[in-house]
Amino acid sequence: MNYRAVETVDEYVARLETGADWRAEIESLANEVDADAGWFSALGAVQDAELWFYDQDECEYYPIEFDEPLEVASCIGNISLLDGERFAHTHAVLSDPDGTTYAGHLNEATVWAGEVHLRVFEEPLEREYDETTELDLWL
Repeated sequence: MNYRAVETVDEYVARLETGADWRAEIESLANEVDADAGWFSALGAVQDAELWFYDQDECEYYPIEFDEPLEVASCIGNISLLDGERFAHTHAVLSDPDGTTYAGHLNEATVWAGEVHLRVFEEPLEREYDETTELDLWL
């Protein structure tokens, strides 16, 4: 297990812009506040979305696309550096009008309304390719 203690240096709340990309908005916030590491939670609604499911046997992401309004019942993730850029590793639980839920890695979604809380850590977190999982994981 790879672990370390983290010190929180700042906390922010933000409203995501309608029509923007959900994950890009979180990365934009991280860029604005110079956050090279952090943890966030968010909620709201999107106009469309693309979730990814990671097939562990094939070591490949598969998209699940939605072209309809959905509630963001839960969204969590972290900020870290990937190839020198701030990256928002984002997972979400989305629900349709019947209450059916869909969950996975949130690749992209168009914001209808969104609110995010970001806790910024003092030291950066960096991602590097892991041969076992074929994913970019924290060092």
